[in-house]
Amino acid sequence: METNLEYLKTVAATFTEEIAVAKLDTPAKSEEFRIRFLGQRRGVIPKLFKTIPHLPKQDRRSAGLLLNALRKEAQTVLEHAIEQYRVKSTDTCDIDLTLPGRRSQWAGSRHPITLALAKITDIFEHMGFAIAEGPEIEDDWHNFTALNFPADHPARDMQDTLFIEEPGEGRAGAMMRTHTSPVQIRTMMAGDPPFRLIAPGRVFRNEAITYKSYCLFHQVEGLVVDEGVTMADLKHTLTGFARAFFGEEVKMRFRPSFFPFTEPSGEVDIWWDLPDHPDGGRWMEILGSGMVHPNVLDAVGIDSERYTGYAFGMGIERPAMLRYGIDDIRIFYENDVRFLAQF
Repeated sequence: METNLEYLKTVAATFTEEIAVAKLDTPAKSEEFRIRFLGQRRGVIPKLFKTIPHLPKQDRRSAGLLLNALRKEAQTVLEHAIEQYRVKSTDTCDIDLTLPGRRSQWAGSRHPITLALAKITDIFEHMGFAIAEGPEIEDDWHNFTALNFPADHPARDMQDTLFIEEPGEGRAGAMMRTHTSPVQIRTMMAGDPPFRLIAPGRVFRNEAITYKSYCLFHQVEGLVVDEGVTMADLKHTLTGFARAFFGEEVKMRFRPSFFPFTEPSGEVDIWWDLPDHPDGGRWMEILGSGMVHPNVLDAVGIDSERYTGYAFGMGIERPAMLRYGIDDIRIFYENDVRFLAQF
């Protein structure tokens, strides 16, 4: 699609005329209208918004105002049509309740999180990773202590962890797992190196719910332990994953970080295009990673002098948001059929 302001003005004018004469006299036509103009994945207006970062900086504000007005017009027409159906339904009832039911033509679809998780696991399986699973309710040792979390680490606090029973004298403690790392601990305790696995599953944290964070989310963690494993192996794996999942042209960066269970540690960011953002987008952190800390290997009985390894962990929701152009994580959990029908 061309990316100049005059072209956007021409296209917006065409769509404005189409919106003005749209006859939304049935719910089906209204739904077709919504998907065509406003749909997150296929809507023509969201697609136009994605062209803004490619415009000259001096034209971006004008383009944003133009497309915001177009979107508002489409939303107004759609809301008016929906309101008319509501008024009609309260005035008359033209439904014959004695007729047999009709089978819905929409048989359902796979949730975008399921689609993203399937894509991620498929990529790592092709890299030779096995899949491991474990319980969602964990004890303090598997969730924290074996992973080198100090006793006073903030992650143990009630503000972050959903405790079922706090650890104490004679109590192992029980909690909703805060990551899938305990699966790695259980796997290493049950066998001998080498290990090459990913651990997908749900995790739970006592976090504030915003457009980019939720108290429940999905995670995939990876672990490789063998002789001679290096940071270069980790970077090679994550670069290959990012290109396979987001495309060869993905913009990504590594930066240093800190995690109790890895040393050295790093995070990976992916560039997120945001048409309304002053810079055209921003960096979004999608995963943490690093070399497995020797204390973790020692805790599960693996010789840390002989073996090294790397680990990484990513949420599923944020990569799914980037892959499918979704700007609010809360949409995943609202079970809105209009949203789900687009997948």
